[in-house]
Order: sequence, then C-alpha cells, then structure tokens
Amino acid sequence: MLLLTVDPALRSANNGFVLISAALVLMMTPALALFYAGFVRSRNVLNTMVMSFAAMALVSVLWVLFGFSLAFSPGQGALAPFIGGLQWMGLSNWSAPYGDGQLSQGAVAFFQLSFAIITPALISGAVVERMNFRAWLAFVALWSSLIYLPLAHMVWGPGGFLGPDGLGALDFAGGLVVEMASGVAAAVTASVVGRRRHYPGQIAPPHNVPFILLGAGLLWFGWFGFNGGSGLVAGNLASLACLTTNTAGAAAALGWMLIETLQRGKPTAVGVATGAVAGLVAITPAAGFVSPLGALVIGFLASGLCNWALQLKNRSGLDDSLDVLPVHGVAGFLGILLTGLLALKAVNPAGANGLLAGNAAQFVIQLQAAGFTLLWVGVGTFVILKLLALVMPLRVSDHEERQGLDINAHGEEAYNNEFTL
Repeated sequence: MLLLTVDPALRSANNGFVLISAALVLMMTPALALFYAGFVRSRNVLNTMVMSFAAMALVSVLWVLFGFSLAFSPGQGALAPFIGGLQWMGLSNWSAPYGDGQLSQGAVAFFQLSFAIITPALISGAVVERMNFRAWLAFVALWSSLIYLPLAHMVWGPGGFLGPDGLGALDFAGGLVVEMASGVAAAVTASVVGRRRHYPGQIAPPHNVPFILLGAGLLWFGWFGFNGGSGLVAGNLASLACLTTNTAGAAAALGWMLIETLQRGKPTAVGVATGAVAGLVAITPAAGFVSPLGALVIGFLASGLCNWALQLKNRSGLDDSLDVLPVHGVAGFLGILLTGLLALKAVNPAGANGLLAGNAAQFVIQLQAAGFTLLWVGVGTFVILKLLALVMPLRVSDHEERQGLDINAHGEEAYNNEFTL
C-alpha cells in the first residue's frame, strides 16, 4: 500500500513544515488583536484584544472535542456533503496518516485549528467597544459550531458540497471559509448589535497607530503560513503560494498609497497597513492557483475595490467598526472571482483553468460558491444573534459604553495614567 511506502523522513519533513505553518497562523490571532487594538479608544483596548484571545481559547477546546471531526471526517448519508461525522471526537485519530501518508492527522488538525480560531476573531472587529463579553463568548461557540464547521467541510472536507467532489469551487486557503465568512458575519453582527453610542457623529481617530502597523506586519508575516502552509507539503506549490502572497500584499499596499495620494495629497500609515491586508485577503483563495503576475493584478484590484467599499460603508451608516466587511468580505469575494478568472492548470495541475484560460465554467462556479457562502453565513449569523438576544443582552449598557469596556468587562485598564514618585 502507498501509505506504507512513504519515506518516514519525508513524512517528518512535511509534518514539520505544516506545524511551523500552523504556528505562524496561530500567531496571526494575537497579531490581529494588536492590529484591532490600535484603532479603538484607549478605554477599550484590553476588551478588544481579549475578544481575540478568548476566541483562541474557546475554539481550541471545541476543536478537540468535536470541531475537527465535524469539519474534516467523512460524513454519513444525505448529510455527508454538508457536515462530517463524530468518529474523530477528542481527536482520536491524531496519530493516523493523512491522505497519501505524507502527513499525520494531528499536524493537519493543528493547522486547520488556527484557521478556525482567527475567523470568529476577525468578526470581533465589527462590534468592538459595545458588545457584551458574555454574549460574545456564546456567539463564538455557536457560530463556530453551526456556521464555520459545516462551511469548512463543504469547501475542504471529503465529499464537500462546494469542494472538488461537489460544485468544484477553488479556495486554496480560505477566501470562502475565512474571509468572506468573517466579512458577511461581521456586517450582520454589526447591524443586529447596533451602532456605537457616538457613531457616526463623533468618530475617534486610532489611539495607537504603531500598534496598527506592528499588527499588520505580523499578519503579513503569518500569512506565509496561512497560504504557503495550505500546500500541505514543503514543495513547489508552497513556494508559489508564498510568492503570490507577498506579491499581492505589496501591490495592494502600493495601490492604496497611490489612491490616498490622489485623494488627499499624501499616503497615511493606516492606509498602507489596510491596503496590505486587503491584498493578502484577496490572494488567499488564489494563492496556489495563479501566477505571480496574476497576484500583481489581484493586489492592485483589491486596493481599489476595497478603498471604494470602505468609503461606501462609511456613507451607509453601518457601524462595522474596524471595516471587516469592506476589507475581508469584499477582498475575499474579489479573490474568489479572480481565481475563476486567472487560475491556471499549468501552475497547479490539481486546480482548474479560469476564464482567461478558456474555462468560463470555473468563473460561474466561483460566483455560485460565493453566493452560497453569502446566504449560508448571512442567514445563519442572523438567526444565532436573534436567538442569543432572547436569553442575554447583546450589548453593554449606555453607562458601561461611556465608561469603557476594559474596566467593566475585565476590571482592568490598559494604561495607568497616574503619576507616582
């Protein structure tokens, strides 16, 4: 059998590659916490960061109990295309070989866990400075279990409805599962929870721009694990994914700088960071399916579309506080569509040609997968929030919002302004 003939050294090398990639992606959640914390008022810094750290803790436990099994094990009967089974509960299969035996199930489980963690953490950016922390924890548990796990199975799991065994959508590293899902959920959550007390009449500037730049830099660094690691083996495909990732992030950062220079005469530090993240998001579904030149196109287009979407969001009155929808949702959608336009089997034989390579059907498939994700996540998130609102308040009181969530939710303050000898 093939599983018995895999070189143990090769299996160890690939396991090591995937574990390092997983650690890089896991680092992205604290990086995201730092990035988000730079934007909010100083009295809400700790709560903003803890929303991400709490997601890391909660999702990690759920993943071991049943998450990995439901997302990546074979399903049963009519539900098999939509959700896995419970045969791997407690990660009972951690030592078994994965796929053709070049990896262990444990390495893949740890890698995929890091994706499951950062997705709800991204959503927190839409409701910082006003969401009840207990409601946030309940939301993360329900959303991860009822929305994320089935979507991950449908895209990446065996026999998944949207993946290679089903519709045939291409999503290399999470354009549907992470980026579009978090963006759509963020918009719905911001709408249901409601605006901040002072929005839109009084918009505070970021309290710590260096936090934003440092967080964005760490996210960029971690994205090599996010996309490169999705190749699952230390080979040419991983190299391509890292090259396209860096290229798209750089192109989008430059594009955003150019747009801001044309708009206001000078580029901002926040704009450079936001542009880079938009490009990194957009390349995520395409990283292993397009050429480096294709990544340039994706990055530049992401900067323009996301900049426009951010301005449109500001005019709409939706209080998506940290622009999760216009950056992650819109860039993720763009990346999914451009994968269907620019994908090349010459780059990745396991993928498909896109529209420009003569395969118009793949573009239609990508559009269908994006539409399904929009409906699945949008409706599911709305239902979860409405049910939660029946048993607990979704947001803090007006007094608590004025005073700040750090002291009210955690009994701590980020900064001690007292002068002591």
